[in-house]
Amino acid sequence: MIRRFYLLVFLFAVQGAFGQCGIEQKVFRAGEKLTYKAYFNWNFIWLEAADVEFTVTHTANKRAYNFTSIGTSLPKYDWLYKVRDTFRSKVNVETLQPWFYHRNTSEGSYRVNNKYHFNYSDSLIYTDTDNSDFGKAMDTIAFPDCTFDVLSAIYYTRSLDFDHRKIGEKIPITFIIDNELYDLYIRYLGKETIETRTGDIYKCVKFNILLVEGTIFEGGEDMTVWATDDRNHIPVLVEAKIVLGKVKAFLTDYQNIKYPLSGWLGKGE
Repeated sequence: MIRRFYLLVFLFAVQGAFGQCGIEQKVFRAGEKLTYKAYFNWNFIWLEAADVEFTVTHTANKRAYNFTSIGTSLPKYDWLYKVRDTFRSKVNVETLQPWFYHRNTSEGSYRVNNKYHFNYSDSLIYTDTDNSDFGKAMDTIAFPDCTFDVLSAIYYTRSLDFDHRKIGEKIPITFIIDNELYDLYIRYLGKETIETRTGDIYKCVKFNILLVEGTIFEGGEDMTVWATDDRNHIPVLVEAKIVLGKVKAFLTDYQNIKYPLSGWLGKGE
């Protein structure tokens, strides 16, 4: 469940909005913390399944941001499928391009410990991976400009300008996950006001995501993301079809955001 949620949120990532990797203005700051609750649809029942947190800190010299996301299954489900996931990304404070990425996940009997070092001089990613299914391996992967890991991609995307997109416009995506580079796209669907499971009402920008067919997703544009239509661009709802049903994730709390959350319109009746 946690891994599915991470893929939902991580796929909200965009490359090349200005023709280069540079961004005009960051919409977050060190100290920001976002909290989500993930739900899984099983036989018409929505089950509260996991908690996920995203935090931002500065390195000591403030030349880089540390992005961290931690996901845990709810204690009442640990006996069935215990999940303890940690993702970390160290990125350039100006461009948000990653220097280092670490995924350390424990999901039932499945274990992954992946480390990526990005060498921009040679355009190579040095990978050191340990997977309970495939064992340990080291590799070198060539990567194009504007490639992000799945965690840094979220914050890079949030810092892009969506005001001048046309409805139906496709925006290319390039990122690395599990030692594979993916070139996909999102389709901008315009703006919409929604009410989340918590009763909070937000004005949002809305996207569909093209997914890769695999063990989790069926493939096609079967993921939708709603992010606040304000200067923060915080994802507040993510919804996707998966092989076994649907997954939804809702924003439940936020702390130390950079700008007032003007996308929030209040509570529903």
